[in-house]
Amino acid sequence: MEIGKVPNNILKDIILGKLVNNRSEILVRPGIGEDCCVVDFGEYSCVMSSDPITGTANDVGRLAVHVTCNDIAACGVEPLGLIVTILAPPGTMEYELETIMDQLIKASSSINVDIMGGHTEITSAVTRFVIICTAVGKVLKDKAVTTGGAKTGDCLVLTKSAGIEGTAIIAFEKEKELLIQFGAELVKEAKNFMESISVVREGIIAAEFGVSAMHDVTEGGVLGAVWEMCEASGTGAEIYSSSIPISVSTERICEYYGIDPLRLISSGSMLIAAEDGEGLVRKLKEENINASIIGKLVQSGRKIYYNGKEPVNILQPESDELYKVCGR
Repeated sequence: MEIGKVPNNILKDIILGKLVNNRSEILVRPGIGEDCCVVDFGEYSCVMSSDPITGTANDVGRLAVHVTCNDIAACGVEPLGLIVTILAPPGTMEYELETIMDQLIKASSSINVDIMGGHTEITSAVTRFVIICTAVGKVLKDKAVTTGGAKTGDCLVLTKSAGIEGTAIIAFEKEKELLIQFGAELVKEAKNFMESISVVREGIIAAEFGVSAMHDVTEGGVLGAVWEMCEASGTGAEIYSSSIPISVSTERICEYYGIDPLRLISSGSMLIAAEDGEGLVRKLKEENINASIIGKLVQSGRKIYYNGKEPVNILQPESDELYKVCGR
């Protein structure tokens, strides 16, 4: 199989289709587009999500924290703790582990999250650092927002801009090449996107405002996130491409590498379905979070219309080069 997310037909048939539901306490179970489980603990529910991140010691710790906590935030829940497993390749130096730990602590502290435990080992099973984080949060019972709660007629709101994480990763990993091509100012802007990959604030604000569904934008980019929300909620969508914000640095880097910015991995953006999209955009902007209405949810046979046409398999990138460049 190709690098990246397992194709949805395989995910459905081989993985999700084999799961057995033994416990009634589990309120939200695995599904396409659902990144968190929700467990009934009486007055409160426990919300959990787990993600692996692969990379170098330069950025993998920070990414691991925010990517995992973003899933919890997409439920409208404040993450409170992380369990962290670090798999390091043979030859790892002590300073590299220390760098990763410093990143984990700094990133988790920035969003008021504790590292509760985990495991660290050196193993020949990996050639680069692999960090698996499990995030935990709690919410009053039945208050968690899910990806599958979107309704026909809801506005689709996107926070920040498309391709945030991917732009930053490419800028770090291809810095020398991009400096020659575009100069220091653009590369600096692109690298600074790494400081904007948390969506915890917008997730909590949106949940308090009142929304139908949320989904953090990761692999597959903005279009992939729309597809997953539609798949989870049984809706279709109309996307207004001209309304999707794309930064100059993202646009130029994507053009240079032949990548569609709307398919580029984009932790840092939250996709939100809300009945009052305009009100939500105003509320987010009051909190200094840029947001735009990029479309609406429709029935239309659960198809997604983009630029007036139904795209082919929008969840997948146009080529493997996207993953080779981004290192995820």
